[in-house]
Amino acid sequence: MIQSLLFIIIAGLAVATAWKGFSRIGQNIHLGKPELIKGNAAERWRNVLLVAFGQQKMFKNWTPAVLHLFIYVAFLVTQVELIEIFVDGIFGTHRFFAPMLGGFYTFVISFIEILSVLAFVATIAFLMRRNVLGVARFQKPELKGFPARDANTILLLEIILIVGVFCMNGGDKALQTRGLEHYHTTGAFAVSSWLGPALFGGLDTATLIGVERFGWWLHILTVFGFLVYLPYSKHLHILLAFPNTWYAKLSAKGKMENMPEIQKEVRIMMGLEQPDPGAAGELPEFGANDVLSLSWKNIMEAYSCTECGRCTAACPANITGKKLSPRKVMMDVRDRADEVGAVIAAGKATKEQYDDGKSLFDRITPEELHACTTCNACVEACPVLINPLDIIMQMRRHEILTQSAGPGEWLPMFNAIENAGAAWAMSAERDAWNE
Repeated sequence: MIQSLLFIIIAGLAVATAWKGFSRIGQNIHLGKPELIKGNAAERWRNVLLVAFGQQKMFKNWTPAVLHLFIYVAFLVTQVELIEIFVDGIFGTHRFFAPMLGGFYTFVISFIEILSVLAFVATIAFLMRRNVLGVARFQKPELKGFPARDANTILLLEIILIVGVFCMNGGDKALQTRGLEHYHTTGAFAVSSWLGPALFGGLDTATLIGVERFGWWLHILTVFGFLVYLPYSKHLHILLAFPNTWYAKLSAKGKMENMPEIQKEVRIMMGLEQPDPGAAGELPEFGANDVLSLSWKNIMEAYSCTECGRCTAACPANITGKKLSPRKVMMDVRDRADEVGAVIAAGKATKEQYDDGKSLFDRITPEELHACTTCNACVEACPVLINPLDIIMQMRRHEILTQSAGPGEWLPMFNAIENAGAAWAMSAERDAWNE
């Protein structure tokens, strides 16, 4: 009874704390401007099933893809056992589903144990890749500090979860051999049926019960800790990858969205539309310079970023030594959304009035923006269909059209297009050759 009450209190606190964190993320995403997402629902479901659920784009690089698949499938299937842990925790039962499912229960737990072993191997491999082998995309400047600790923290939590599973199952199997009523027979599990007696068989019954309970609590407390930590981690992508792939653009990669303000001005210049006499004389803001002028979709993409670095590894500008890193762009947008969102959530400003004198240009330099070749390599490489190029182009538009700034070698071209309608300054009309 005491254990059930303690479980309910801890579970309630964990869920409430996590809900607060996820609510913060939702509020930060809605700092962005509205954006209407339209398109074929069947194609969107295809993206969700193949890209988010099926990990399709991960398999362009087989080694990390297979390792990631071990952890991903183990995570999904282990939720079955997690449901039973919740039931047992609330009602004080022990392996609630075992009597009902019989041999199928033995198969499911055995499958989970095999996946847990594979996940353990994959976790060790990922720790090695990040901390020993020095894979290039994990050594970039933007991953120093918290991002590196975050990745290692999650991998260590994975190991703790697996230790909890095998302490729980191994202790349970050793106890079953002693004929205790509470620890009823569940059949032979693939790993713990031999690992449990081998490790714990020599312990007395009271100690064995302690080992089994230790594993049970270690596993569920780690799950609760992961749940609370998730809104602050790059591993938020395990949730946001699904809506992000659903809302991904279905248009051809590289297709740029026209700006209505520019279209209207061009139509007026061509006599296709009359200017609005009541319109204000001030020029509109073009592009985006902060999270408040990006769309909610851009910000959701930033929170969906896995920080895997495939975009940066594929970026020709980054490969040739330039400062541009598409991954850093997404991380900067997310960090800026956290910064702005915290001030607004504290009631120190409203979304409409917010102005702290800073912008995304304080995090993403013009040098980075100008290095982009708009080749779409980053968009193609992303395993969850994030589009860093869209943010880069919006910031470029703001720099050039609103700030009237940009690289010195670009400005003569812009002036020529504005004055002569061509990229080259010509003394004659652009179509004079036709005469």
